[in-house]
Amino acid sequence: MRKPFAAALFALVIAGAGAAPAVAAPQAARTAQAPRATITASRTTEASRTATLRAVDFAGTVSLSNCSGSVIRFPKSADTDPALVLTNGHCLETGFPSPGEVIVDQSSSRSFGLLNSSGSRVATLRASKVAYSTMTDTDITIYQLTRTYAQIRSSYGISALTVADTHPVAGTAIKVVSGYWKRIYSCNVDGFVYRLKEGDWTWKDSVRYTSACNTIGGTSGSPVIDNATGKVVAVNNTGNEDGERCTVDNPCEVDANGTVTVRQGINYAEETYQIPACFGPGNKLDLGASGCVLPRP
Repeated sequence: MRKPFAAALFALVIAGAGAAPAVAAPQAARTAQAPRATITASRTTEASRTATLRAVDFAGTVSLSNCSGSVIRFPKSADTDPALVLTNGHCLETGFPSPGEVIVDQSSSRSFGLLNSSGSRVATLRASKVAYSTMTDTDITIYQLTRTYAQIRSSYGISALTVADTHPVAGTAIKVVSGYWKRIYSCNVDGFVYRLKEGDWTWKDSVRYTSACNTIGGTSGSPVIDNATGKVVAVNNTGNEDGERCTVDNPCEVDANGTVTVRQGINYAEETYQIPACFGPGNKLDLGASGCVLPRP
């Protein structure tokens, strides 16, 4: 997680680096581009789609008031389903969920700036509710929108990003795409963290980036995209800023034996492969579904 907007803005303006809102991960951003799969329109489900590789762009990402995010779908989502937006739990407009807290079906009218391939804002999308939000075991918020995938694509020519339902692999080339900053970071999955602890929160099996993904405040909630498949494999959420041990803005790694490792300047994301199993027909949340391991209220 990262420093508040006002403090980050002041610090970066003084440094000549620009503004950094809310929470995410440190240092100057890099812009990079690489292939991603974009999915052509289908009549029913993702399974019937065909993928064509193209350079990474911003289509399908969104900007929030304090974070980044993306319009997502699952492998079995239908075009007629209400669209979903993925961001971090700590980006929730009502404040950070407490440790152990899980929020479901909470009313929301939050707005999102939908970006096209060049990063221009082409529309404002609006939530109907918070479908799911937590900072326990993972760091995610999933909003349900008032429009379907088909309606968004018909109006703006923009398709949702698909969330992979398999565990990411170490060494994979990835892109972190920030809708807030309109910046793309390029690096690899360095490995996985048994437990990532930051302040009062603990996350399981987190993704650790190689150092090239030096994400900054405002990139929280950015989709992490596998270059080879074009699918979302994680959601960007934090980094160790000052070298402190397990404090807010300074997460530490804890292995299965309890050994703590601090990696200053290294940034992290939370895996998303476990999310699709928790959503059924109509993109309806079902925490009791077979294979669903997300924390329950």
